[in-house]
Amino acid sequence: MTGLRSGSLAAAVLMAMVLALCGLPACAAAAEQALVLDIDGPIGPPTADYVERALSAAKPGAVGLVILRMNTPGGLDTSMRAIIKAILAAPVPVATYVAPNGARAASAGTYIAYASAIAAMAPSTNIGAATPIQLGGTPLLPADQKQQKQDQKDKTDKTGDSGDAETRKIVNDAVAYIRGLAALNGRNAEWAVEAVRSAASLPAAEALALNVIDVIADDVPDLLRKIDGRTAIVAGKPQRLATAGLDIVAAPPGWRTELLALLTNPNVAFILMLIGVYGLILEFFNPGAVAPGLIGTICLLLALYALALLPINYAGAALVLFGIALMVAEAHIGAFGALGVGGIAAFVIGALLMFPAQTPGFTLSRGVLTGAVIGSAALVVVVLGFALRSRGRPVVTGGEALIGADGEAVSWRHGEGRVRVQGEIWLARSDAPLAAGSRVKVVARDGLVLRVKAAQAAAQA
Repeated sequence: MTGLRSGSLAAAVLMAMVLALCGLPACAAAAEQALVLDIDGPIGPPTADYVERALSAAKPGAVGLVILRMNTPGGLDTSMRAIIKAILAAPVPVATYVAPNGARAASAGTYIAYASAIAAMAPSTNIGAATPIQLGGTPLLPADQKQQKQDQKDKTDKTGDSGDAETRKIVNDAVAYIRGLAALNGRNAEWAVEAVRSAASLPAAEALALNVIDVIADDVPDLLRKIDGRTAIVAGKPQRLATAGLDIVAAPPGWRTELLALLTNPNVAFILMLIGVYGLILEFFNPGAVAPGLIGTICLLLALYALALLPINYAGAALVLFGIALMVAEAHIGAFGALGVGGIAAFVIGALLMFPAQTPGFTLSRGVLTGAVIGSAALVVVVLGFALRSRGRPVVTGGEALIGADGEAVSWRHGEGRVRVQGEIWLARSDAPLAAGSRVKVVARDGLVLRVKAAQAAAQA
């Protein structure tokens, strides 16, 4: 019994020591973090993947706030909506911070800021220009696209409404969407509608005055100090923010995001598509080369993956492939320029139409296009040059190669006999008498019978 009491006493003492030690800073729970994600550039599939993965991994108790430090000209609607869905479902508060000085949150960035629990801006930044752009419809050349934009603006200025029914549907959908985000976080819905319908934009000071954003902060530590104690909507519920003591941790994009961003660059996707198509064509005309087919298949699969994620015009892509097919046909048929010129024209027009010029950051570089056109045209010119030079050369293979060849009469009688030409014995006929062993020259061929003359007579003729 005494031993039992002694053991109980020892356990109680040990428990008291543990409790006392856990009250010390060394045994305190790890401090919560302010996780900073950088969105710098157009918003596309890589950005959406980066933000979604980071928000899904953020756990309450470990992450007290996620900050989207943003500088973007806009991006794709699908990627923007994926990010907003992740923000609204996140179990931790999300703050969109337009920074550094001189940055902007245009187009898709405006919607993301409205969806965030906290919207903040650095000085000398701007937000707005949230009018959606239709990427489908009739393909237009860049000059025609500019004219269409001007016509659309003139019509909107006169009537107060956007042009065709399809455009009105897109704009009205965007208005309803941003109104809902504004109501969720108590922000200025009227200005949001103006940003969508009229592409309005505001600097940081005016955005704060009009209740478009919540705070202006010089940097991330300043942001954490200014929003400490505020109440924000997190996962649909109000939550009081405690951000003053958060450790700031940067979470830059990983290799996966960087690789996806590289593949979905329109210039890289276009080059991969060309390498893939030309590689497969080379393998098709040179079976067994292996390397062109292998490299071409890999590049083409990567290009198809990237193009499936990008806003492309499929009529333009079809014209690019048709132009390549015409140039390849020129190389193998030898139409002496007709197919080649048509192929280059189809290639250029298709490349211009393939990537809509309205989407910031998702257009094809003119330098890449020029290089691709020059390279393809050079290929056609080289092949055409070979074809033209080959016309003046004597035939060296097949039956026609025998015309003009020298030989020797093996036996001869009554205007016909046998001759040896290029190591083979042929039946032959001649209008002039020949003697066995005399030199002859082939002047024509009639099936398996050669027409010959004496070599001296042929030379004099």
